[in-house]
Amino acid sequence: MASTLVVVRHGESTWNRENLFTGWHDVPLSERGQAEATAAGHTLAAEGVWFDELHTSLLTRATQTADLALAALGQPWLPVLRTWRLNERHYGGLQGLDKLATAEQYGAEQVKLWRRSYDVPPPPMALDDPRHPVHDRRYARLAPDVLPSAECLKDVVERMLPYWYDGIVPDLAAGHVVLVAAHGNSLRALVKHLDDVSEQAIVELNIPTGQPLVYELGPRFEVLDRRYLDPAAAEAGAAAVASQAG
Repeated sequence: MASTLVVVRHGESTWNRENLFTGWHDVPLSERGQAEATAAGHTLAAEGVWFDELHTSLLTRATQTADLALAALGQPWLPVLRTWRLNERHYGGLQGLDKLATAEQYGAEQVKLWRRSYDVPPPPMALDDPRHPVHDRRYARLAPDVLPSAECLKDVVERMLPYWYDGIVPDLAAGHVVLVAAHGNSLRALVKHLDDVSEQAIVELNIPTGQPLVYELGPRFEVLDRRYLDPAAAEAGAAAVASQAG
C-alpha cells in the first residue's frame, strides 16, 4: 500500500531574518515566516491534502509553522507528536553568530564545512554555558548524554532515524497521510535517507522555508514520487538558503 508523507521546513524565523546561526536556540517566526506558514497551508488546501497525523520538533518556529499551516488548511485539531529528534542541528559555539561575519572571520570554505559537510561538527558549546540544552527544562526527561554540544549532519541522521522508524513509519504503514514540520538540517537528514543522497551530494542540498515537499512512498517506504507543490518558489527559496553565508 502506498503512503503519503509531506515535509515542510518552518517559515523564516527572526534569527533567519537576521542571518544568525540558530540551531537549538528557540526563536519565533518572523512576520514573513508566519505568512510563509499560512501560505503553505493554502497550498496544501488547493492540492486537496488532508492529514491524519503531525510530527514536529520541540522548537517554537516549527510548532508555529505547523499551527499556522493547519489553521489555513482547516485542520487545527490534528493530533500531534513532538520530539527533540526532529530538532534543528545543534550549531555549538556558532549559535547566535552572524553567518556572513563568521565567513569573513574564518573563511567561506571553513564556514561551508561547518554548515554543510556531512561529518565535520562546528566548535562545541561548553556544558556550563547557560544556552546548553542540559539547562533547558524541555529536555529535563532526557539523559544528559544524549543532548548535544554540537552536531554535524551525520549526528542528526543518527538521532533522527530512530524516530523515523519508530514514530513516523508506523503511521505511514497504517495508511495515514503524515505531515512533518521541522528544520533545514533535520529535513536534510530525512531527505538523505529517503532519496539515498550521498555524503558528497548532501553538502549542496538546501531545503527552502515554508515549501511543502510531498513524497509518495511504496509498501517498503521506497520513494515512488517526490515533488514540491510550488517548484518555482521552492527553487528560489533553496537559492536564498544557499546564499546565507556568502
